[in-house]
Amino acid sequence: MMESEPPVPPHPAKDVTQHVGYLLKRAQAALRGAMDKVLREHGLTVPQYATLELLALHPGMSNADLARATFVTRQSGNVVLRGLQEAGLITRPATAEHGRARPARLTDAGHARLTAVQAAVYAVEQRMVDAVPAQRMTALLTDLDRIAAALEE
Repeated sequence: MMESEPPVPPHPAKDVTQHVGYLLKRAQAALRGAMDKVLREHGLTVPQYATLELLALHPGMSNADLARATFVTRQSGNVVLRGLQEAGLITRPATAEHGRARPARLTDAGHARLTAVQAAVYAVEQRMVDAVPAQRMTALLTDLDRIAAALEE
């Protein structure tokens, strides 16, 4: 039986904790933890907050579109929408006018909750931004976008 050479990592790294994927996951986990903490104080989850942000920008989005944009399954997206609707933060028609899509919109209470939580969430993002030298921010954003595009192909 022939022994094969071990695979070569895609870039020099002492161990797995220095690989790009590991560091991205570590950053994502840290972001999620910080977001969970500030959102919990406002009675929201990360998917709920993301849904409120998206509906403020794009009223009338469907469950499928919101699920894709918030990185959850359609089933989970529906649970998020039901919870937000029960809390009085969004409204959706009882039935769909066309197909099965029931466009969601923020209520006045939804706008108020979003406004109340945005400062806390933006403070989390500011902590991330402050960790990167200003002259490197544009390149970082471009690189993150390229990484995502390369993996989505």
